[in-house]
Amino acid sequence: MIIPTEPIGSIPRPGSLQTAVAEHAAGRLGDAELSELQEQATADTIAKLSALGCPVVVDGEQAKPSFATYPLTGLDLAPDGAVIPFADGHTRQLPHLTAGPFRYGTRAETYLRAARRHTDLPVKQAVIAPSALSLLYPAEPLDGYSREDFISDLADEAEADIRGCLEAGAHRVQLDFTEGRLSLKLDPSGGLLRDFVALNNEVLGRFSADERARLGVHTCPGGDLDSTHSLDVDYAELLPELFRLQVGNFYVQLANEQDPERVLGTIARHLPEDSRVFVGVTDPIDPVVESPEQVRDRVLDAARHLPADRLGTCDDCGFSPFGDDTSTSRDIAFAKIEARVAGTALAAEALGG
Repeated sequence: MIIPTEPIGSIPRPGSLQTAVAEHAAGRLGDAELSELQEQATADTIAKLSALGCPVVVDGEQAKPSFATYPLTGLDLAPDGAVIPFADGHTRQLPHLTAGPFRYGTRAETYLRAARRHTDLPVKQAVIAPSALSLLYPAEPLDGYSREDFISDLADEAEADIRGCLEAGAHRVQLDFTEGRLSLKLDPSGGLLRDFVALNNEVLGRFSADERARLGVHTCPGGDLDSTHSLDVDYAELLPELFRLQVGNFYVQLANEQDPERVLGTIARHLPEDSRVFVGVTDPIDPVVESPEQVRDRVLDAARHLPADRLGTCDDCGFSPFGDDTSTSRDIAFAKIEARVAGTALAAEALGG
């Protein structure tokens, strides 16, 4: 038996790249020099993942400013948009749009094509869900650019972002949907979550059944600077709506849940019959590296609730979704990934036997 295992996305950037990004922002390093260092970091990330035996690799988002903001270059933006509060008191703030039309300045296929130059292994590409980018539109309507026009443009741009990755040869295209769980904190009635799901399905419904089999959605309570924004939100409120999304794969944070058995029961009740769920078996926030045996046992626990042929494993979240997050070291991230790969293989052997 083979149990598929995949990374989620981001890997901590090397210190030299972190320094280069700061120098570039200060105007002391040129675009070409920064691009060369990002390319080197991408090649090194893929080489390390390959050496660990990862069957599917990612570029580690070495060239992305963050998992959410990569499309925003060249747009008319103001910095004081939606604020995301984290449990430890720190915040992240999105920009807001000041004029239309909305267009992606950078598409994710750019990162995918760069990654594929460095490997023959299957490459997964993460993209930001359109529901997250819908938060860019301000509360007050923009003159000459209605919210309806914005949403229409956003759906078209998100479709093109996903389709470009499929056409560029992505093994899987994963929509990052961390705002799903957060939405229930902002609106406990679930109305905002339902709006998010409807918008994402407006885009996903444009793809064929075969294409949707290569698409996935990742959910987690946010991970930044060793804190989360919505771990206190009950998964039971999110998962039934999450599984309405029209994709073939779901990536569900689970390793740092207080009651994973309860979550697994909810997944088993609501997972669509034609979908696979990848359960999180390593916690990027916890500095303690899991053992392969601990990962194995988490997989076997999941297999008691879910059919093994519809089960996969992943990390709970990206290790550094925002480019300036250095709370987790690069070495720890790779050690956790190594444990995930080895522990998943141990579980597959146990289940196969």
